[in-house]
Amino acid sequence: MLECYLNAIGLAAPGLPSWQASTAVLQGQAAYEPSPLEKYKPELLPANERRRATELVRMAFRVCEELMAASAIPMADCASVFASSGGDYPIIDQICRSLCESERLVSPTQFHNSVHNSAAGYWSIATGSRQPSTSLSAYDDSFAVGLLEAMCLCQQEQLPTLLAVYDIQPPYPLGGKRLIPVEFGVALLLSPTASEHSLSRLQLQSTDTTAPSTAAQPALEALRCANPAARSLPLLELIAQAKSGSLVFACTNQQSLQLEVQPC
Repeated sequence: MLECYLNAIGLAAPGLPSWQASTAVLQGQAAYEPSPLEKYKPELLPANERRRATELVRMAFRVCEELMAASAIPMADCASVFASSGGDYPIIDQICRSLCESERLVSPTQFHNSVHNSAAGYWSIATGSRQPSTSLSAYDDSFAVGLLEAMCLCQQEQLPTLLAVYDIQPPYPLGGKRLIPVEFGVALLLSPTASEHSLSRLQLQSTDTTAPSTAAQPALEALRCANPAARSLPLLELIAQAKSGSLVFACTNQQSLQLEVQPC
């Protein structure tokens, strides 16, 4: 069994603009209204990198920078795991369109942003972190697999570990085959030991259960199903309500995961 402690959260989605602004909705005390997110300008990125950053990278920075502001742990000391279900879909679309043209010209900026670890690279530049970092993709299971990787890294290396999971809408025609109708990003800061800032204790193990945990509110359950990163919503509800609980993340073609959550 893997065990670690959750110390800070970043969150961004339509109607959930930040962790602090979303707790009333996650607690069931306010109705969920999916108002659009405002465009985000990363504060940590130098001007040159900020100009090259894509919307997917900006989503990753949005949740990571919120988490950083709420944490007493320096980000340079943190290992990290960055996860998205299929990478930067708008960049994939731009490159594919360029390759369909007679000249097949792909811009250096497009190529630079096409690698799956682009967000992790920007983050390491911005924070000066030299700690271990993993970038992964597991399609609809990217949150569960990202959480597993982050908890393994946190426990094995005995380092505070940042987990960021995020996806934005693919453009047409990719969106016709890979339907993600809404953007969503979440960041969790894990540590191997408890502190005065810890929100919850997390314990993760495999399970034979195949039915996934769902969000308590119907509107949030629809959001959970609309974006792979939003599979985190049942966990976020428990944390916002300071409740204990057992959650199942059912993974396709692999062992499902059971997460035990206990408030600190």
